[in-house]
Amino acid sequence: MVSVDHAQTVKLKSHGHHFEILVDPNLAMEVKGGKDVPLNDLLAVPKVFSDARKGDVSSPTAVKEAFGTEDIGEVAKQIIHKGELPLTTEYRHRLREQKLRQIINIIHRNAVNPQTHAPHPPQRIENALQEAKFHVDEFVDVNRQVEDALKKLRPILPIKFEVKEIAVTIPPEYAAKSYPIIAQFGKKLRDDWQADGSYLAVVEIPGGLEEEFNSKLNALTHGNIDTKILATR
Repeated sequence: MVSVDHAQTVKLKSHGHHFEILVDPNLAMEVKGGKDVPLNDLLAVPKVFSDARKGDVSSPTAVKEAFGTEDIGEVAKQIIHKGELPLTTEYRHRLREQKLRQIINIIHRNAVNPQTHAPHPPQRIENALQEAKFHVDEFVDVNRQVEDALKKLRPILPIKFEVKEIAVTIPPEYAAKSYPIIAQFGKKLRDDWQADGSYLAVVEIPGGLEEEFNSKLNALTHGNIDTKILATR
């Protein structure tokens, strides 16, 4: 739970009444972006105020009239979405930078150059986004902004999201240690033990992670693996 001293006040005027709640600004931004956040973490005080500075609590009648409910979780969500959440210029800049890094990472992990099926390095993606004058919205969920980023990138970079189905055969002595790597990178579609004791796994991974996936398995097995791309879509 955020302390009262570090909370931000979200204000909303509705139905002739003034409402305020004290929130963790980071979590309030996540709520504004569509995420569900535990109420105990979001609010410094689980109350709706008419004047938070004075400690004046809104009447239940006014709350019910304005929001159709007295449930503090639902009321807080409505106030955050409709109200005013004051953010400093520095804080807005930090939020935009964080979301830009997340957008670049999602594109790097999932997208490839369709001509070569190789991933674009993060710096290349960032440079292209700057060239395209892509604007990050600090109030919008990252996943909703990725598609817009791709539209901006396509005139500059050959790029598309791709999923690869890869079969990998690992010698018996490295099989157990390979499980975490496989789980980290993708979805295991099937696996089997071969007659010689080697381990075969068929994995579905984001196209942009193929090189890193192979690199980690090669490091584990000292290059003693076989991989084969079964499908690309």
